[in-house]
Formats: sequence, structure tokens, C-alpha cells
Amino acid sequence: MGIKVGGIELFMGPSVLGGPDDLDSVVRDFVGGAKRSLAVAVQELDSRPVAEAVLAARAARLQVRVILEGDYLLESRPSGDPWSLTGDHETNRVVHAALLRAGVDVVTDLNPAIFHQKFIVRDPGEPSAAVLTGSANFTRTDTGTNVPGQEESAGVTGNNLNHVAILYGRTAARTYLAEFERMRAGTFGDRHERVEPRPVEFRLGKVRVKPVFAPRQGPEMEIMKQMLKAATSIDWAMFTFAKSSGIDDTMIRLAPALDRLRGVLDRGQGVQRWAATEPLKAAGVELHQNRPGTGVRKLHHKLMVIDERLVVIGSFNYTGPATTLNDENIIVIGDLEETDPQAEAGQRRIAAYALAEIDRIVADLAEPV
Repeated sequence: MGIKVGGIELFMGPSVLGGPDDLDSVVRDFVGGAKRSLAVAVQELDSRPVAEAVLAARAARLQVRVILEGDYLLESRPSGDPWSLTGDHETNRVVHAALLRAGVDVVTDLNPAIFHQKFIVRDPGEPSAAVLTGSANFTRTDTGTNVPGQEESAGVTGNNLNHVAILYGRTAARTYLAEFERMRAGTFGDRHERVEPRPVEFRLGKVRVKPVFAPRQGPEMEIMKQMLKAATSIDWAMFTFAKSSGIDDTMIRLAPALDRLRGVLDRGQGVQRWAATEPLKAAGVELHQNRPGTGVRKLHHKLMVIDERLVVIGSFNYTGPATTLNDENIIVIGDLEETDPQAEAGQRRIAAYALAEIDRIVADLAEPV
């Protein structure tokens, strides 16, 4: 289903948690639409259906390149039997080996911090050019390929709430391909280039789209800048929200002036010592967390809606390391100073879809903090 406005599509899910969209199907269909090339940059890949779609593209003689976070190919403790085909990340290793055997160009662990991207660039020079990105890794838990009631037998305890967006067109594809090439060449983390390019802005269906990459382009400052323009409301759903971010300080400043400042936190992350939960609660921010017994393993969104007009999505958690060390991206969709009626109508439709997901989580899957 999802929502489509011009060249922007937004999906919320997974459907196994009552979300409107089958995220695994969205990812597979996107990969299946490639005509010439795929550049996959993702922290973790353990979804067999997604991996099979990537392998099918390679079998069809497309150029397929993949960057993965190497930590998911290792065990936290060395195995007593290194020949045993078991372990926490065995599925990741099976997928990795299958990609290598098929001749896919795969590199891992380029960033000594966290390689946290989740995007695919498709056919940047073709009519089918597009980018898929969002908060979801291409895993059983993030895209929702686990069968309810059978997760524990697969070594997990539920699925994760996430979003996926598709940006159509050559400009979007080339913008993300440039970031892929930088990372593929080993330019990451605090290894800044001599000249840091400004974020690229473009219009899709008249709606402003602004991708911003961490650490070199400062997504945190972009989010804070947009928040400071808020006139009535800020709604958000965030996996990791730490006091090391400046975003909580901005929220605390804005809380008395807004009609609604509401957020949903991940239950496991929000209780940590470093979490921003208590300062936000003390400032009067309306806080919720995912409720046990709902099938939700993690609230994995990185999602914000401002004034029901502008949306911020992507891989970026609200933490200091996400700002300064990790490979990340956000997309700002919309403009709080928009004056074009058609653009305003389009950005409000997208914001309404994102806000409906936050409303659904609060009503059906969460409890007050």
C-alpha cells in the first residue's frame, strides 16, 4: 500500500505487527525492478528473501555491489568449535558466503565505528533510477519475515517497527551513489575530505527532498534547525535517544511553546542510564514506550513529524556517535516555509501517513513512560 506523492513513496510496517505495509515485499520488489545495477549499503542482511532477490539480480548479469557492517559476521565470543555452523550470526555468514559465491562485489567493516546505512541505489543513469532507504535493515526482524509465534525457534523474540522510503529519479540515485562510492573507497567516519560538499536539495512531485549524510553533513544540526521552526507540534518515534545528542536539549527548550510534543521510545533503550528519557519527561514531553506482549521486539523507527507538514526519516538515531562517528543518512521531506499550494498539499499527505503510524503505535502497541 504505502503512500505515493510524485516521486516519493513512504511505507510503514511490518505488516506482521499490524503495520499497513509489507516491508520485505517492498525491498524485494525494488531490487527486482533493477535493469542495470544495484549498490546496496546496509548494516545487516540476514533476510533470505531479500538476499535471494539480490542474487537473482546478479544472475541476470546486473552489476551488484554490497557494503555490510562486518560485526554481524563475527561472534561476540570466539566459538569453541570454529567449524560449527551455529552461532548468533550464522544466517548473516551464510548470506555473505552466498553473495561471494555468486560473484557479488562485497566489502565489510569499512568504518571502525558503526556502518549504519540502510539504502539501495538502483540504475542511477536509467529511467528506472531510484533509491530505497529508511530505518530498516534487510533482516527477518526489521522487514518482518518472521512468522508470528515462530520467532523463538528462529532465535529471535519478535519483529521490529520500521519505515522504508523510495525516492525516484536520477538526482536521488546519483546523490546516494556518490555516498556509496565514498564509503566503498574507504572515506568514512572522521576521515573528512578536504572539501565537504553541502547537502543536495531537489524536488519530487514539487515536494522538497533533502538527504543529509553523517558525519560530514551534520544531520543532528539539520533536525534541530527544523525543530526550531515548529509552530504547533513535534511527534516522533525513536529507537535510541541519548543525552549525548543536542536534540533533547532543543525539545526541552521548545516544550513550553508547543501544543504537542510527543514521542515513542524503544522500551529497552529508553531505560538506559545514558538515555534522554528522564530529562525529556521532566520537561513535560509526552513519552510512550512499546508495551510487552504485543510482538514488538524493538521500536526501530528514526522518525519525526513537525507541524504535521514535514517529515524526517532515515537511519539516524539521536545520539552523539551517530552525529560524529557513524555512517548515517536522513531525508527531510517537505519545507516548513512552503508557499506553493500543490507542494504543501503533497508534503501534508506524506506527513499524515507518518503521523498515522505514530498514532497507531501509541494507541495499539505502547504505554506511557
